[in-house]
Amino acid sequence: MKPFVSLVGRGAVLRIDNVDTDQIIAAEDCKRLTKTGFADALFARWRAKPDFFLNRPECAETSILIAGENFGTGSSREHAVWALRDWGFRAVFASSFGDIFRRNALKNGLLAIQLEGALLERLRRLVEDDPELNISILLTEQTITAAGQSIPFIVDDRARWLLVNGYDEIAVTLTKVAHIERYERAREEWLPTLLPSRPEPSSAVRVRP
Repeated sequence: MKPFVSLVGRGAVLRIDNVDTDQIIAAEDCKRLTKTGFADALFARWRAKPDFFLNRPECAETSILIAGENFGTGSSREHAVWALRDWGFRAVFASSFGDIFRRNALKNGLLAIQLEGALLERLRRLVEDDPELNISILLTEQTITAAGQSIPFIVDDRARWLLVNGYDEIAVTLTKVAHIERYERAREEWLPTLLPSRPEPSSAVRVRP
């Protein structure tokens, strides 16, 4: 994944609480066999309405979604994160998240930041008053800066490490390839393996009478 150290971008405000993963991406759009290419499915049902916030000119090329309470509740589908990421969002602010959504986001390159309600509302109003406002996120320092105001946030240490390095769990495993290969070379041949084993000679096969 692309490392996330800092971000400067514009925000888009979604003033809807309790947005579940089926509203973010419908179940019928989760049948694709890839982890990318889901931008067209993001909020697809809502985007059919001309006045939906993402259809507004000021929301074009925004990279920060400023949501409300209980964002990403519902099913555990990672597709909701992939759709937001593919649209161009790199961070989501909310006063609370569905637990599984938040974990999926942080492991898939989408920074999910939980903010106290008053702080979130302050950011929403700043963006609504000035859609061109740039918001700066410095993940290493865990700060958000907008209109000269600095807002602290907290992200789990491991999640922050994964994001800063651009790692998912598979990439973390691949950093240990040399250790894995060294272990496999020294491993006893008789131990169980995932590799296909040689078939025993037919003479060695015994049939119980």
